Amino acid sequence: METTLPADDAVDRPVPLTRAQRKAIAAATLGTIVEFADWVIYATFASLFSRHFFPAHNEMVSLLSAFAVFAVGFIMRPVGGAVLGAYADRHGRKKGLTLSVALMAGSTVVIALCPVYETIGMAAPVILVLARLVQGFAAGGEFGSASTYLVESAAPSRRAFAGSWQYFGINAGVLVAALIGYLLTRTLDAQAMSAWGWRLGFLIAGLMGLVALWIRLSVAETEAFTRKVAHHAAAHPSLLVVTRHWRESLRVIGIAMAGNLTLYLWLVLFPTFAHVRTGLSLQDAFSASVISIILSLFAIPLIGKLADRIGRKPVLMAFAGGSALFAWPGLHFLANDFWVATTIVSIGMLLSCGYAATAAAVMAEQFPSEVRATGVALPYAISVTLFGGTLPYIMTSMSGAGSADYSWIYIAAVCVTGFLVYAFMPETKGKALA
Repeated sequence: METTLPADDAVDRPVPLTRAQRKAIAAATLGTIVEFADWVIYATFASLFSRHFFPAHNEMVSLLSAFAVFAVGFIMRPVGGAVLGAYADRHGRKKGLTLSVALMAGSTVVIALCPVYETIGMAAPVILVLARLVQGFAAGGEFGSASTYLVESAAPSRRAFAGSWQYFGINAGVLVAALIGYLLTRTLDAQAMSAWGWRLGFLIAGLMGLVALWIRLSVAETEAFTRKVAHHAAAHPSLLVVTRHWRESLRVIGIAMAGNLTLYLWLVLFPTFAHVRTGLSLQDAFSASVISIILSLFAIPLIGKLADRIGRKPVLMAFAGGSALFAWPGLHFLANDFWVATTIVSIGMLLSCGYAATAAAVMAEQFPSEVRATGVALPYAISVTLFGGTLPYIMTSMSGAGSADYSWIYIAAVCVTGFLVYAFMPETKGKALA
């Protein structure tokens, strides 16, 4: 499906997506929506189920334990990126996508059905950790396979727009998780939610994985893969990524660091963070999160189109610079007020859309076809582990230590570093895919 237009044509003449390209984007996006709902539902209900698996006299200790397991899941993301990314590079993007969603859905159902500590003792947190490790393994391969599939399914002049649907799917998946949380907390009282309502959330998210699996089985393989599969190198893709393409891999880590940090702050952590820090009710926190995510779903494809016109670098630099400046007011003025919380999370999310709209395209444009899925998946997974997976634990620890007012410094520093990466990296707008 990748066209052979020269780079100049790719830049100056937007080419409408064909019916097959639109179908490919829709299928990949719908699958991503369901898979990431499964991934983030853990953070959504962490404050409710933590005491069932990690009983402690101090609720903060139980929550920290649950967030530690949240971070542990990220340890497997680089492994999943290397293994499932290489699988997609060797056997096809479609096969990589179907395998990742099957693993994610299965492990989510396991969490939904797992007995608690009072019933089976230490086996309960062990099963929770193992299920979270499988989720991390699946998520590690998902981003590379899905991003590569989307970018390879588009004309050169529409790659940022096509790639933007990857994070549209991620944000929509988080929206699904937030809506599940909102509907359950609105339907069930606090006692029921704490006792068993959180299980229903995991079960709904896990069963939705069957829908994603069916969707991904229905799409065709990309032409970029089928055309070059016979010419793939004999070396393992992961080995090639860390030896022959190590500069591009380091660049992807740098590209992703600020985006991962801010998105996990505003997209994943915000409801629990706002509830614990300010006393804002979970229902109001979920409502604020839902509003901000809906706004992002309108913004991401539009910013993707903008990145196809003016380039990836200006959009990414605006995101990183704006996020660095917003770090202090965004956290300092957060209060137990629905509209204040909604305004803050919406601004944070809209700034992060600059990264979300361009990330898939600019990362995929760094690598040739034979290692593209691995090249995106492995360094991205390392970055999301370092800067996304640890964020809930860092923020909660600083809050528990009475240093919550200084957490903005960490966020601003990472965003400034990301700004420098974007400023000095080569522009890839219109670049012919190898």
